[in-house]
Amino acid sequence: MNKNQLRLKYKKMREEFSPEEIEDKSLEVANNLLKLPIWDHSYYHLFLSISEKREVDTQGLLHILQGKDKNVVLSKADFTSGHLTNYLLTDSTIIRKNDWGIPEPVEGIEIPAEKIEVVFIPLLAFDKKGNRIGYGKGFYDRFLSQCSGNVIKVGLSFYEAEKDLPEITPEDVPLDFCVTPEKIYNFKNL
Repeated sequence: MNKNQLRLKYKKMREEFSPEEIEDKSLEVANNLLKLPIWDHSYYHLFLSISEKREVDTQGLLHILQGKDKNVVLSKADFTSGHLTNYLLTDSTIIRKNDWGIPEPVEGIEIPAEKIEVVFIPLLAFDKKGNRIGYGKGFYDRFLSQCSGNVIKVGLSFYEAEKDLPEITPEDVPLDFCVTPEKIYNFKNL
């Protein structure tokens, strides 16, 4: 399968989940995240889930981060430039869905990518080497290339790893970890 075929396969598999299954599996992902050695940092980049695309629901993870008094950073996508602008989540942050259904901050305190220490990454599929397939626009690869070399990259998935993903390019930034409801994949120890 090529990347586009894999994207279609995983999108179709997600459509079979009921809202209750998404809630349960997302909670299992959040509980597994607590087992990672990532909680001694200050700035955490979080994506807000697109419920229509049946992504891992990050509300539980957001509550964990807020309970640990972490700085949560959210992105706003610029589909013209293909870049993300990162904003600190505060009590006064206004969140709106953009034209593509992505919940994002309207404005706020901008945080430079180099300051972010942990990034939680949405994906459709990943492999046993830490490669991932997203929606194909390259937003996260461009964003991660702007982050510090020490940034910890954590994918969130409902599914287990593929053996290998096709068409991996030098621009594709691999994960350090991927967390599913059943398992934690650690790619740093390969």
